[in-house]
Amino acid sequence: MKIGFDAKRAFTNTSGLGNYSRFTITSLVELFPQNAYFLYTPKRHELFRDLYTPYNNVRVVEPQGIWRKLSSLWRVFQLASEVKHQQLDIFHGLSNELPANISKHVPRAVVTIHDLIYLRYPELFKPADRLIYDKKFRSACKQAHRIVAISDQTKNDLVAFFGTDPAKIEVIYQDCDPVFHHPCDAETLKRIKHNYGLPDNYLLCVGTLEPRKNQLNLLKAWHESGADLELVFIGKKTKYADGLRAYIAHHKLEARVHFMPYIPFQELPAFYQMATVFAYPSIFEGFGIPIVEALNSGVPVITSKGSCFSEAGGDAAIYIDPDNVQELAAAIARVGQSETLRQQMIQQGYAHTLKFRPEHTITQLYTLYQQLLKN
Repeated sequence: MKIGFDAKRAFTNTSGLGNYSRFTITSLVELFPQNAYFLYTPKRHELFRDLYTPYNNVRVVEPQGIWRKLSSLWRVFQLASEVKHQQLDIFHGLSNELPANISKHVPRAVVTIHDLIYLRYPELFKPADRLIYDKKFRSACKQAHRIVAISDQTKNDLVAFFGTDPAKIEVIYQDCDPVFHHPCDAETLKRIKHNYGLPDNYLLCVGTLEPRKNQLNLLKAWHESGADLELVFIGKKTKYADGLRAYIAHHKLEARVHFMPYIPFQELPAFYQMATVFAYPSIFEGFGIPIVEALNSGVPVITSKGSCFSEAGGDAAIYIDPDNVQELAAAIARVGQSETLRQQMIQQGYAHTLKFRPEHTITQLYTLYQQLLKN
């Protein structure tokens, strides 16, 4: 089988969509090496330039000639012609979109849709961005022979907002990066704790500091809980962070709240593994991969009710109303004070993470490819 991917995110994005793309491609290449894989990208970040060099069954395709200067247009309008030359069996858009007219140049096209947050919470997006997303997402869903949704929540949204036939949608979960599957050695933990000035006991929150992630309510709840934990935030800062800093200054909490600088991805597992509790009180997500990262890292998780969070956390997490500061505070106090409860949650969490391993999820995706070609 010859399988092609829109691999832009795999080569240019260090988080979310990039992690999903790399996980999917790498797992397929390693689990099903009998196939030829074509990765189409307008450019390559230095971090990922040689990512697939060791694999003989992988070819990276980039724009040539005049298209090098028009790489963004190449990805949208010229890529379908490139695909036709390679005579692919399957083309898979890994990040919510497909090239124009791709369905005319490949036997079967697949697209992964991660979420429709721009429709659920339009106030969080610029009008121009909403229009672009809507055009791309709807076009991709219309062109695709099959849609992969990363959660039941996303599948339900596709049906509700786009009127997509449920039979066209396959829910296939994603795993976190394999770097979270393995414990860090003691020397690495010691070095990172020292380098970043981490406290002995802390509540960790990972995610862009923005209204949807709800860190201000977490900050208030942590303060109200009285738990003997410091608070560590990891994530890109937006204007929303000003409100966090104002609350911290007003309550004189500077010594107990820590905003981390940019953390190299390979160091991130250590932050999870040294945390006492992980909190993810987001308002809405397509899946919530930090929950899976935390469960793999042996950290008890507190997260939100509703949306997709129970799909990511299963029976292992404690769920709270993200708008209820008192409920979140009580959960932080309860988990933070009970070693017995934490150990129980850690054991349940690890058992739950096994359902996301590539031998389950990527095998499901490969079976989808095979079924499409048979039909």
